[in-house]
Amino acid sequence: QVQLVDSGGGLVQAGGSLRLSCAASGRTFSPYAMGWFRQPPGKEREFVATIRWTDGSTYYVDSVKGRFTISRDNAKKTVYLQMNSLKPEDTAVYYCAARISSSTSYPIRGHEYGYWGQGTQVTVSS
Repeated sequence: QVQLVDSGGGLVQAGGSLRLSCAASGRTFSPYAMGWFRQPPGKEREFVATIRWTDGSTYYVDSVKGRFTISRDNAKKTVYLQMNSLKPEDTAVYYCAARISSSTSYPIRGHEYGYWGQGTQVTVSS
């Protein structure tokens, strides 16, 4: 059984930075990809970034390109989201997710992931 625990959220001023972490447990954890999603207040969950576990290739939603960086540590079974130049519109609950099976394209939809973290709140003040 795979469990994901995400952490690192908090309150930050606009222009600041935060680093989210997502640690996976499970003896045989070997995902195809891990991703970050977010759900702003009163809105639907949206894709943020994804990383292929084997080669580290990444894909981002346009709104965070150049500001956010997704990375992973295979040995620690952990994925990170470094968020710089934060904006008030980045305020959301952030969730990490894991996809085990392979895909022909970057998984950017929630239903493409089978495991989810509990979420961590990120609040960016203006």
